Amino acid sequence: MSEELLNLTLHVWRQDGPEGSGRFETYQAKDITTHMSFLEMLDVVNEELIEKGGSPIAFDHDCREGICGTCGMVINGVAHGPQKLTTTCQLHMRQFNDGDEIWLEPWRASGFPVIKDLVVDRTALDRIIQAGGYISIRTGSAPEANELPVAKGTADKAMDAAECIGCGACVAACPNASASLFTAAKISHLSLLPQGQPERQDRARKMVAQMDAEGFGGCTNHGECEAVCPKGVSLAWIARMNRELVRAMVKADTPIERRDR
Repeated sequence: MSEELLNLTLHVWRQDGPEGSGRFETYQAKDITTHMSFLEMLDVVNEELIEKGGSPIAFDHDCREGICGTCGMVINGVAHGPQKLTTTCQLHMRQFNDGDEIWLEPWRASGFPVIKDLVVDRTALDRIIQAGGYISIRTGSAPEANELPVAKGTADKAMDAAECIGCGACVAACPNASASLFTAAKISHLSLLPQGQPERQDRARKMVAQMDAEGFGGCTNHGECEAVCPKGVSLAWIARMNRELVRAMVKADTPIERRDR
């Protein structure tokens, strides 16, 4: 593939801190190669800003291999940008044309307060995991791999749910800023496996309750979460989460309590 050079205009959300009002600032990205990733393009812009004594654009990144999910930002109104099933770090500049204007914003949700520029605080997702996204295991030596047989179909389903990387794109895209897809994926992949059965009922109750406590909205089946998910996590997991929650609430209700109603 031949290498081309792009000259782009970037409109970037700049916000000094959580209490700042924020504003868009415009930058020129010159001589950007089509082989660069989107984050490499931002690196080039930041190098120029630093050389001129300016403040670099703050953005999250870590592995840059599409695994960790920290690279999320809204690009031209779409979480992670225009290419489906792609994280921002895997998005390449060949998806854009010379002369394009690109608008960059952080995730916008009350559950994701802005820390600086394109960086948001996503620890709310960590607290949802801490509420119940774990299993009881024997510590020490690794268990025998075949000690708990898992059917191939079940293992495949669990893996489909476990593909969620917790980037928060589903929250950013949802009109209700709902974290239902994230929470559903984490609840579902453990509920499918034998290792996840001991905490199964408590997990559904506690994680959904924590999701609500963090201020995320409810799911109204817009489907925007699935559309922007870089791993293609299915909306169907939300239906499974709802079934898990109903089952957990019914089992938590004692026969005496039911007779009193």
